[in-house]
Amino acid sequence: MQALSAAERRAAVARLLEAAQGPVSASALAAKFSVSRQIIVGDVALLRAAGADISATPRGYLVNRKRGMVERTVACVHAPEDMERELNAIVDAGGEAVDVVVEHPVYGQLTGALHVRSRSDVAQFIRRVAENRAKPLSNLTGGVHLHTIRTPDEAACRRVIQALEREGFLFHMP
Repeated sequence: MQALSAAERRAAVARLLEAAQGPVSASALAAKFSVSRQIIVGDVALLRAAGADISATPRGYLVNRKRGMVERTVACVHAPEDMERELNAIVDAGGEAVDVVVEHPVYGQLTGALHVRSRSDVAQFIRRVAENRAKPLSNLTGGVHLHTIRTPDEAACRRVIQALEREGFLFHMP
């Protein structure tokens, strides 16, 4: 196979990510194109700068597919040990937890990409948190945080919100 130019490689990376059904790691892309992981990181940065809507998740790169989807921001609150139950409530009701957002008094809005769509994604995320002894962003705000929820339609969005309410995760002002 003839080596691709940098522009051809970036175009091929963009096509591969667009066609992927889930996240693709920089290491997997690097192996496919016989370049270093750092070259892929740079390629993705240039694709983003050119307007590509690519997120870096803990499991790899993911093209954000919003066409025909419903997105809502919900305010939630819970203890760190309830994170898995909260995420499972979202995916079990047919939603995706796109991100988590907290308001920090010094840094302002801090956002972490999640892109959690299934119980398998939840389990993998929780495992990575445990392996890295990471603390949830919501630890910075007494458990209060926002999630962008993405669903295929309004009915699924209502189911997700109802599930969060039923589990006691929705934040209500006192």
